Amino acid sequence: MVESAPSTVYIASPEGDTGKSTVALGVLQMLCATTARVGVFRPITRSTTEPDYILELLLEHSTADIDYSQAVGVTYDQVHADPDAAISEIVMRFHEVAKVCDAVVVIGSDYTDVASPSELRFNARIAVNLGAPVLLVVRGSDRTPAEIRQLAELCASELHQEHAALVAIVANRCDPDALKEICSVLGDFAVPSWSLPEVPLLIAPTMAELCEAVSGEMYSGDHELLQREALEVMVGGMTAEHILERLVDGVVVIAPGDRSDVLLSVVNAHEAEGFPSLSGIIMNGGMLPHPAVARLMAGLKQKLPILTTDLGTYDTASAAYRTRGRMSAGNPRKVNTALALMEQHVDAPELLRRISVPRSSVVTPQMFEYQLIEQARADRKRIVLPEGNDDRILRAAGRVLQRKIADLVVLGDESAIRARAAELGVDISEAEVLDPRTSGYLDEFAAEYTELRKHKGMTLERARETVSDISYFGTMMVHKGIADGMVSGAAHTTAHTIRPSFEIIKTVPGVATVSSVFLMCLADRVLAYGDCAVVPDPSSEQLADIAISSAQTAARFGIDPKIAMLSYSTGESGSGADVDKVRVATKLVRERAPELLVEGPIQYDAAIEPTVADTKLPDSEVAGRATVFVFPDLNTGNNTYKAVQRSAGAVAIGPVLQGLRKPVNDLSRGALVADIVNTVAITAIQAQGQ
Repeated sequence: MVESAPSTVYIASPEGDTGKSTVALGVLQMLCATTARVGVFRPITRSTTEPDYILELLLEHSTADIDYSQAVGVTYDQVHADPDAAISEIVMRFHEVAKVCDAVVVIGSDYTDVASPSELRFNARIAVNLGAPVLLVVRGSDRTPAEIRQLAELCASELHQEHAALVAIVANRCDPDALKEICSVLGDFAVPSWSLPEVPLLIAPTMAELCEAVSGEMYSGDHELLQREALEVMVGGMTAEHILERLVDGVVVIAPGDRSDVLLSVVNAHEAEGFPSLSGIIMNGGMLPHPAVARLMAGLKQKLPILTTDLGTYDTASAAYRTRGRMSAGNPRKVNTALALMEQHVDAPELLRRISVPRSSVVTPQMFEYQLIEQARADRKRIVLPEGNDDRILRAAGRVLQRKIADLVVLGDESAIRARAAELGVDISEAEVLDPRTSGYLDEFAAEYTELRKHKGMTLERARETVSDISYFGTMMVHKGIADGMVSGAAHTTAHTIRPSFEIIKTVPGVATVSSVFLMCLADRVLAYGDCAVVPDPSSEQLADIAISSAQTAARFGIDPKIAMLSYSTGESGSGADVDKVRVATKLVRERAPELLVEGPIQYDAAIEPTVADTKLPDSEVAGRATVFVFPDLNTGNNTYKAVQRSAGAVAIGPVLQGLRKPVNDLSRGALVADIVNTVAITAIQAQGQ
C-alpha cells in the first residue's frame, strides 16, 4: 500500500545505564558506510524544550536531511496521558522521517523518568508499529554471565508477547575478562549476540558535567579542558605527599580552598614529568586560596581546570560519584571509543543483513491507520462532509486538511461554520463551505433528481426541497462528480445517510446489494467483517454479493482476501435452511468469481485458528487463514464485531459501505474525531479505485 520502507532497526533496553547510545552510534556508522541516507528517530524524549543529548549526538553522525524537531516523537507526559494516541503520533512522525531515508536508527526510551518493567513492552509496541526489528541491549556490569543470560531470556519473551521481531542481542558494559563466556551463554539464542567490555571512559563525567553536578563555577584553567573526563574521584583529605602517591591519570581531586599544600602539590604534579595527567580540581566548602597562593598559582599559568563549590566535602564527593557521563557530539574521544568498540566486537555484515530482512507481516492498528492516511494522501480526493454544524466534524476536518489527507467540502451556513471553527481553534480555511439552501448547484441538482425519480412521479418543486437536505445535496455532489465521496452519519441515522445513495448513485454493475464491512484491526493483523450494518437477513444471492464486495474492499486496503462464509457448522457436517443458505452462497461466489479463495459453510474457529482448521478442514486453502469473514445475518455480524471490539481490544473501522458506484460512508453517531478522520481516508481510497 505504501512505498518500500527503509531498513530500520529499533534499539531498546530493559533498564537504564546500558550504554545504548554506544550501540546506536556504532549501528549508525555501519549503516552510513553502506547506505546513502541514514536517519535517526527518537520516539520518546523527556522534554520538547530541553535538548536530548543522545539524539543530538546521533544526528551529528547521520546522513539524511532531517533536523532535530523532525527526529523527535513524543514526550513522556504524552505517553502517560494517552499511550495509544502517543503511538499514533510516533508512527506519523516516524514515517515523515522515513520518507527521506534509506535507513533509520530508532533509539528507545532511557528509563530516566519511568523506571517500570512495562517500559520495554511499550518500546516493543512502538517497534511493531514502526515495522522495525529490535536490537536488544542489556547491561552486563555487576552481573554474572548466567544473570545476563536470564535477563536476555526475559526480555526476548516480552518482545515476543508484543509481536516484536528480535534481530540481535548486545550485552554491553561487561567484565572484559568474561566476554567469551558471555558470548557462549548467549550463543543458543535464535539471533546473533555480541558482548562489549566495560570502558570507564564512556561513563565518566566531564569536568563540565561535574561543575554542573556540584553547582560549581570555574575558578581558573583552560575552559576547553572542561570537556575532559574525570575517570576517578579522590578526596584530598590526607597530607600532600600521600595524595601525590595516589594520583592516577584522569583523576579529579576534591580539596578545600584553604589546603594550600594540596592545591600547589596537585597543580605542580599535573605539570611535572613522571606524574599522571589530572582532569581537574574541585575546591569545596566555598573557600578560596590565600591571596599569596592564588598569585603563585596564577603565575604558573597552569591550564588544569579548577572549580569552586559551596558544598561540603561529603556532598561534593557524593555528587561527583553519582554523576554519570554522557556521550555527546562535543566529545570526540568518547565517540571514537564507542565506534571502535562496535567495530571490534560486533559482526557488522551479519547485523546489517538481518536488519534488511523482509518486513514483518504483523499489521497493528496504528500501522494500518498510517497506511490509510498515506494511501489517501498519495492521490488526494475531494470529500464532502454534510454535517458542518457538528464540532467533531469540524475538528476532524481540521486534521484532514492539516495532514493533507483529502480536500474537503463542508455543508452548512458558511459564516456560522467558520465562526465555530475559529472558536474551536480549528483551521478549515482550505475547505470549501457550501449552504445547500443557497448554493448555485440547487437548481441543477433538483433537475437531475427529478429526472432520476420521474418514474416515481417526482416533480421539480418537490425535488428542489429534497436536494436541499444535506444528505441528498452531498450525495448529488458525488453523483455529479463535484465531490469524489461523502462521509456522514455523525448526527444522522444510517438510513438518512445511505437512502439517497440507493436512489441516486445506485450499485455497481453485477452487484445488486449495498452492504458493509468493518475493518477489524487486531493486535497483529487486520480482518474484514461483513455485513454488520446494512442487510438484516441476506438471501444466498445477497450473501454472495456481500462476499465478493467484501473481498474487493479488503484487497483495496492491502488485505489478501481469503473468504470464510460463516455458519454454525463446518463443511458437510450440518444441515438445515440456515446452513443451506450459506452453502448455496459459497457455490455462487465460486461461479461468479472463480479467482477468489472461498470456504463455506465454516465456523469462526475453523476459519481463523489453524489448529482447529487442521482437524475440521485439513485440505482447505482458507480454513485457519481467513481474512474476510461473511456473517449469515446482521444479528450475528453486528454482535460479533462488537464482541471482538470490546473483548479483544480491536479497533473497528467502519462501517465501510460497498457495492455503490461511488463511495458514500456512514459514521456511528458516537464517532470520535479519529474515527471520522479514518473514514475520510477510507472514502478517499475507495474513490481512487473508481
